[in-house]
Amino acid sequence: MTPTRSYYRIMAGQACKYAQQCFEQGFIGGDWGIEVDLTNDLGDNWRDFNRQYIPVFLEANPDKTKIGAGLACGMLHTICKGMAKGDMVFCPNGNGIYYVGEVISDYYYAAGEILPHRRKIKWLEQGISREEMSQPLKNSSGSVGTVSNITKYAEELEALLDGKQPPALTHSDESVEDPSVFALEKHLEDFLVANWQYTELGQDYDIYTEDGELVGQQYPSDTGPIDILAISKDKQTLLVVELKRGRASDNVVGQIQRYMGYVKHELCEEGQKVKGIIIALEDDLKLRRALSVTDNIEFYRYQVSFKLLSSSSEF
Repeated sequence: MTPTRSYYRIMAGQACKYAQQCFEQGFIGGDWGIEVDLTNDLGDNWRDFNRQYIPVFLEANPDKTKIGAGLACGMLHTICKGMAKGDMVFCPNGNGIYYVGEVISDYYYAAGEILPHRRKIKWLEQGISREEMSQPLKNSSGSVGTVSNITKYAEELEALLDGKQPPALTHSDESVEDPSVFALEKHLEDFLVANWQYTELGQDYDIYTEDGELVGQQYPSDTGPIDILAISKDKQTLLVVELKRGRASDNVVGQIQRYMGYVKHELCEEGQKVKGIIIALEDDLKLRRALSVTDNIEFYRYQVSFKLLSSSSEF
């Protein structure tokens, strides 16, 4: 069932230092050093907003990269415009509890205040404990970055708010023969990110970070989020990684090329180049044919392993 509203995890300042103030005063907000009222510049297209405000951000933060600037402006647009009235906000307080509230106003600017780019929030009396969350939700809600869209966990979040046990992992794909394997594949991205340093890719590339914060997972682009954005250890190559559960078709070539085009034109610094990698359980002849005429996209297979060990083997 498609959620009727969206769900966002938003950090209220570094190390959640403004969470209590946001809760007490009924708002959520962001900063990013852009000290101007954005009311007249918040169109529906976040790319137009980024094009206008990335130079402003870089002027205020000259030590930042284009990648960091794009991410910051994208998150700012999400808080100010992307969230709709009725959407839900989950704000960690730094002590294992998430304040939960509903967006009830349009954007407003609180000049001279902390987190001046704001939305009014009707906070609920009860919060959610991180300990009650499933591991995948913990991973997503604990991801680095000020704003994280966690709508794909809507069913679990609503169950937690109702005081119910979160639903078990399910799937709606009739072609899936092995639900246990599907459940593992469903969280392939989180697993790959967590174990990146142990993979072949981790030998030559690092998932992109900004100020020590990992920002290269689900990096926004104008044609959809990039699963993983990495950079070579010599800083000369940006790597776009596209993950596919099961078999990958030749359609994915056009998809990853669009992402790579975005990275080339919007994110690359002078002298940098772009490569792409498709990761899937298996490929087919059409995909191999398509890749045979490209020189900057590679294909990798993944393997899913599910094992049960009896405790009796310890005796």
